[in-house]
Amino acid sequence: MPNIKLVTEKEASGRVKEIYEDIKATMGWSFVPETFQVIAHDPAHLDSYWANYKLIMTPGRLDLKTKKLIAYLVSVMNNCGV
Repeated sequence: MPNIKLVTEKEASGRVKEIYEDIKATMGWSFVPETFQVIAHDPAHLDSYWANYKLIMTPGRLDLKTKKLIAYLVSVMNNCGV
């Protein structure tokens, strides 16, 4: 089975490191989820993905806490490692 190496927080540098810090600060997380680490080999892709994710998670009709809960439940229902 193919295996994709993650860009860990320790390995991150430059723009990737900046995005990782923004992810943690914006979302209130103490870590960067693997969904971001797996695409960090292409900083432009990571930047685009994060911008889109951040836009979706901005409070609107639903607050951030509710959106995070929905994302968590969808992950559980899809048997993702959360």
